[in-house]
Amino acid sequence: MKMKNFSCMAIMGLMAMACTSQPVVDGYVLKGHIEGLPDGTHVQLVPVSHDSELPFADTTVVNGQFVFTGKMEEPRAFHLLVKDAYGSRNLMLENTQMEVTGKLVAKKEADGGVSYNLSSLSVKGSPLSTRYDSLLSARTYMDSLYALNARKFAAFDSLMQAAYLAKDQAKIQVLRQSEDGKARAAADKAFFGTVDSLYRQVVMTNKDSFWGPLMMISFTSYLSEDMKPWYEALSPAAQQSYYGQKVKEELYPAGKEGTVVPDFKVKDKTGKEVSLSELRQGKKYILIDFWASWCNPCRKEIPNLKKLYAQYSEKGFEIVSISIDQKKADWEKALKEEGLTWPNFLDETGVAALYKVKFVPTMYLITADGVMVGENLRGEVLAEKLKELFQ
Repeated sequence: MKMKNFSCMAIMGLMAMACTSQPVVDGYVLKGHIEGLPDGTHVQLVPVSHDSELPFADTTVVNGQFVFTGKMEEPRAFHLLVKDAYGSRNLMLENTQMEVTGKLVAKKEADGGVSYNLSSLSVKGSPLSTRYDSLLSARTYMDSLYALNARKFAAFDSLMQAAYLAKDQAKIQVLRQSEDGKARAAADKAFFGTVDSLYRQVVMTNKDSFWGPLMMISFTSYLSEDMKPWYEALSPAAQQSYYGQKVKEELYPAGKEGTVVPDFKVKDKTGKEVSLSELRQGKKYILIDFWASWCNPCRKEIPNLKKLYAQYSEKGFEIVSISIDQKKADWEKALKEEGLTWPNFLDETGVAALYKVKFVPTMYLITADGVMVGENLRGEVLAEKLKELFQ
């Protein structure tokens, strides 16, 4: 009799647990309850990556809510963002019930666009997202330090920018040698030293799992040569993980010389469409130059490109510059300031993604048949290569 009573009580207890516990989720359910997003707004999940990847998922706000559902083979990092707006919120998508909540305020930007403070949103139900937030706090700290330096040296930076735009080398040197210039240089040196030390510490602390290579990607816009020792220090399991393979592909890319580059179509500032195959016609060698108006190394290389263009253009040398600027006005302003005479285009068709451009400047020297004969040649190295080819 006692056993019977125990069994009944046990069954009732299990029934109660079944009623109150969370249902088993075969995949992920990511629900959003965000105040301030109008109905019809598109919310997207875009992979955290150094590649220009398409959205992994897209959904629409209905009655102030949105939902993503699916199944992940393994956890992945994503940017939660509003389509055609600035701002994002990083999270880990895992097979569980997740909820994103908060209040957003739309802010009008100078270019007419809209931004949202998505980073303020709360993500619940995802232990991996909680850990990701903790690791990303290192970047948040460095962003705040960068902003502090920008405010502190705002007046100096404004003078330096004006001198650069005016191409006043004498003024630039005077500013660099001033007390403010020396203080700015010291602050920059200290900042980048802290960045390297702090980011490396986070990666090395997590070198035995996918977190190590994921943070290498999350902390940076591209991976540099001096980060190869970081990758080499990762455990075999970390190197073989999805993010470990991504890091390896970027740090140790397969050689491209001797391969035929893909064709593409772009539009010039008048809207005229042209293809790379058309631009190659009648030429012997073409330099495909990926750059941006905000990229100082890109603009420092322009005088060298002008010199080489003047020297070899009549012999069959062409430059095709493709800007990755987000704003057309910035690109057009830079064209006017630099007085570029060779074909220039704004990347509105994903050419940089097609060529797997990780950073700018990136340059590919190709033959009239589209075969690559040089990669990222600049300065004297590029000059020597062209001298060799045209002799």
